[in-house]
Amino acid sequence: MKKKYVFLSLAFFLALNSSFGQSRIDKSKRELTEDSAVRNTTNYSNSDDDDDDNGILETFFVDVFFMALQATFFGTEYEDHLSNKLTPYPYYDDFSSGNFQEMEKRDSVTVEGRKPRGQFRVDIEENLLFNSKQLYGNYFEVKIRPTRHFYLQADLHQIQERTNFNSSNSSLSLYYFNFGYDRIRTKRFNLGWTLGASYVANNVRKGGLSFGVDTDVFLGKQISLAASTKWSAINSQPVNALEVQGRYHLNRFMVSLGYDYVKIGTPTYKFLKVGGGIYF
Repeated sequence: MKKKYVFLSLAFFLALNSSFGQSRIDKSKRELTEDSAVRNTTNYSNSDDDDDDNGILETFFVDVFFMALQATFFGTEYEDHLSNKLTPYPYYDDFSSGNFQEMEKRDSVTVEGRKPRGQFRVDIEENLLFNSKQLYGNYFEVKIRPTRHFYLQADLHQIQERTNFNSSNSSLSLYYFNFGYDRIRTKRFNLGWTLGASYVANNVRKGGLSFGVDTDVFLGKQISLAASTKWSAINSQPVNALEVQGRYHLNRFMVSLGYDYVKIGTPTYKFLKVGGGIYF
């Protein structure tokens, strides 16, 4: 009887150590690499419809749908704010405009042989992420704006975690690669969407599609608020990121303080972020 109690105590101790020895990062990696449940698929047979009237009606509704889709996500020619010009950097014109300059404020003189100001810009940002002595990391973002109409963006979350059990480090690298479009472009406010892919490196090496929303609000006195969120899924597990930060702009430079939230599988990661950036 005594041997039985000794055996049960040893098994419980080993299970407990195994649970405490696994970090949040290890759990995220495991959930992203586990085999997904096999889903049953059902095939539906489509019957041909030779009715011309129905075909015309379907075409009409399809056209209306795509027109509404275009107006919702890209806008129409009647929206003047979509013609606003991208600025070289926020608050460059006497602290009046943010990322976009209104039509009546545009430069009246263009130097011959050069593109008008604000037609190309690169935004680079680097932040340190703090949670505790056990959980920390860094965040890097580059946003390439070849035109006022859209931008290309790459983000990297590099997360480090030290476990108390064996004092070893676990690391995880989360990438986002997105196409972005500013749907609203006023001098004090811009709001848009992003569409692209997510990818988790290290020993996961899997990716998925991502969709997000991005906004900036310019409050004046060289201060702005920025927020963005990205939703994605890898191996049927959520891979999401949210950031909110305040920025202070100094010509082509800015410093920032904010909050960063990442969810990879079941575990969540919450950080205070401190950093800065530059506009080229």
